[in-house]
Amino acid sequence: MKVLHVITSLDAGGAEGVLTRLCEADKSNDHHVVSLMDEGVYGEVLLKAGVGVSCLRLPKGAVSAKGLFKLWRIIRNTQPNVIQTWMYHADFLGGLVGRLAGVRNIVWGIRNTELEPGKSSRSAILVAKLCARLSSRIPARIAVCAEKAAIVHENLGYCREKMVLVPNGYDLSRFRPVSESGSALRRELGISDTSFLMGMVARFDPFKDHETLFAALDLLAAEGVDFQCLLVGTGMTSENTELNEALMKRSLSQRIVLAGRRSDIPEVMSALDLHVLSSSSEAFPNVLAEAMACGTPCVSTDVGDAALIVGDTGWIVPPGSPEQLANALRSAVLEYRLVEDWQNRKREARKRIEQRFSLEGMVANFNSLWSDILR
Repeated sequence: MKVLHVITSLDAGGAEGVLTRLCEADKSNDHHVVSLMDEGVYGEVLLKAGVGVSCLRLPKGAVSAKGLFKLWRIIRNTQPNVIQTWMYHADFLGGLVGRLAGVRNIVWGIRNTELEPGKSSRSAILVAKLCARLSSRIPARIAVCAEKAAIVHENLGYCREKMVLVPNGYDLSRFRPVSESGSALRRELGISDTSFLMGMVARFDPFKDHETLFAALDLLAAEGVDFQCLLVGTGMTSENTELNEALMKRSLSQRIVLAGRRSDIPEVMSALDLHVLSSSSEAFPNVLAEAMACGTPCVSTDVGDAALIVGDTGWIVPPGSPEQLANALRSAVLEYRLVEDWQNRKREARKRIEQRFSLEGMVANFNSLWSDILR
């Protein structure tokens, strides 16, 4: 099959990473990716993998007649069997222009669970509502990455009959426990091998709710719990004044290591003893599965499909509750001291991802979905 993917951007993000993994791993189909914006982080990765990449260079949250005509021309020239779109703006534009170009086999992709004024952009909320009204007409199917996402979007007005669950999958040869790499990263960042190191891999964003994490860590510090916390992601740097003010307010600066955005996430996960996710909203939080694939147990808020990913290998707490997050972190620290119990938990975390969220399984699910609409 010729599969043309249309995605809002190729910058660092969960959907962009899933798309890239899918195109790299699926050798049975011919993939071409169109970014509504620029090459971002993943454009070069896709090109090195032999995947065609086109960029419309539309302004963020805006469209142009020139850009839409370019998309129409790419579709006409490519003549894809299937158009797979990713995220609201790409669903709307890719679906609409794809239909105008004569393609009926269109699959939308839903990647998140909540739309909140003040957290989600106004354009994302507007486009999502437009997509809900068009969902019974434009796409042949709607691929959702999480059960919670299907429920939320059905309530928004999306056509439930067209939704197909396609969970994310992970390259388990890349995401695996590598203690040597984890130790090397600790040395690079000046963190002792004997320190209990928790961490959160997430950009600085209201949805990630770092404030709840900091409040929970403050409670642990006040109890004398010995720990350090590594923060990785866009905006997690000393240049971020808002972040620094939040840390200084709670006297956490000496316990926090800010590492910014990094590409060596398997090494980061291997360096951690525990991964924490304090988000107020997610669909299918990739970082949990990536941490668990590296044998790192997780504490997470109950957002999206976090509980489905973690299962009984970690701890799930309500979002927005520093006290309950602190309780879960305290439980993890106590169990960490029980070496045999902790090693069992690490093995079970890895095993759960192997059994439920492999990259091969995700590729097979997408292939089955595309083949089904062609039939």
